[in-house]
Amino acid sequence: MKVKTRFAPSPTGYLHVGGARTALYSWLYARHAKGTFVLRIEDTDLERSTPEAIDAIIEGMNWLDLSWDEGPYYQTKRFDRYNQVIDQMISKGTAYRCYCSKERLEKLREEQMAKGEKTRYDGHCRCDATQKAHHDNEPHVVRFANPTDGVVIFKDLIRGPIEIANKELDDLIIRRTDGSPTYNFCVVVDDWDMEITHVIRGEDHINNTPRQINILKALDAPLPQYGHVSMILGDDGQKLSKRHGAVGVMQYRDDGYLPEALLNYLVRLGWSHGDQEIFSIPEMVEYFTLEDVSRSASAFNTEKLLWLNHHYINQLDADYVAQHLMWHMNQQGYNLANGPDLITIVKLYGERSKTLKEMAENCAYCYQDFSEFDADAAKKHLRLVAKAPLELIKAKLTAIGELDWQTTIIHHAIQSTADELEVGMGKVGMPLRVAVTGMGQSPSVDATIQAIGKARTLSRIDQALTYINARADQ
Repeated sequence: MKVKTRFAPSPTGYLHVGGARTALYSWLYARHAKGTFVLRIEDTDLERSTPEAIDAIIEGMNWLDLSWDEGPYYQTKRFDRYNQVIDQMISKGTAYRCYCSKERLEKLREEQMAKGEKTRYDGHCRCDATQKAHHDNEPHVVRFANPTDGVVIFKDLIRGPIEIANKELDDLIIRRTDGSPTYNFCVVVDDWDMEITHVIRGEDHINNTPRQINILKALDAPLPQYGHVSMILGDDGQKLSKRHGAVGVMQYRDDGYLPEALLNYLVRLGWSHGDQEIFSIPEMVEYFTLEDVSRSASAFNTEKLLWLNHHYINQLDADYVAQHLMWHMNQQGYNLANGPDLITIVKLYGERSKTLKEMAENCAYCYQDFSEFDADAAKKHLRLVAKAPLELIKAKLTAIGELDWQTTIIHHAIQSTADELEVGMGKVGMPLRVAVTGMGQSPSVDATIQAIGKARTLSRIDQALTYINARADQ
């Protein structure tokens, strides 16, 4: 049997973290088995589904590089197929038209609740006499004739055997009054037609599974295997929501995360392979099995994600990281022709940056001039005592030719300045750092100066000396 999985989101919002993890697990299971991965857009909720949400889902899948082999399929383009199957079921007696009014159903629900019973449809329209009393063109829904006795038993690939009595299930609506098929029915026909062998989805679908199994049996269709993944909690133990920052996946792109970091983090939210924490994509594909997926809920930890992101910023090829950094640099509005190449930025700022957004913000002085210094840094380091070191280092840097503008030569100029003035390196390096960056912190000052460039460096030293003179005159 060739494995075939699917990720089937409803386009009523962004691709969120829970959905992304489900997509990842389904993708990994298919890739591990050298099977097929399908993307299906379950857009039967016509009121809530939006084109913007569809675009956001596809954009998120592409950013994560969870490529699909088939699709995307859209349920709204398959209504003729669903209705064809429903009509066949009506003819076979496995589905029936229900003419019950909204008032009757509300009264039935109230009576059941008053008796402390589970609210469910009572099968009023299931009998032949009721069917004969109505005409097909009267307003009606179509219900699935769920078995009235017996049990549904399936072996969940993650949670083990699950058993639900059919008496707990009612005759669910499979076609609405307006003629549109419902979610639970469309899913069944899709899984059947697309030959899905393994359904991996969130635990919130467990109650849907026995209903879908019964419909598949009524259609004499093969049953896929099911695995239900536990939910993701916030670090406070509550269900992950927007207040935890659980917005769309692309928000993580906007916040400066690499897709590899998010995927590595998500795969470990419920799955493990020994004590290993860092996984490349090929390693995930090689090691992933549903047997190693936990039944317990997982807690989202932003600090752990940041740690992973910092790791990947520094371990992935700098050219690749620079490609992702480009988006953030453009967001900052930098003229990239007015500074060093992005590979240099990645190598220079990687150790100091947990996110690409932070990296882009921190390297602003490499592309943009500034007119003010950080107040605390200037107060501490741009004092009259720094004038002589700055004047001497300026002279030494001026003497360096453009072709020799290299980190080692700049470092030698700084060292020789300190030696000539018989002061520690900090007495030269710190005023120089504040002068050329405007701040008290940066990567190594020699490498920073090399990236900033000769002309801009000398101009900024002049700016700092003017500041020191003005301060001395006050």
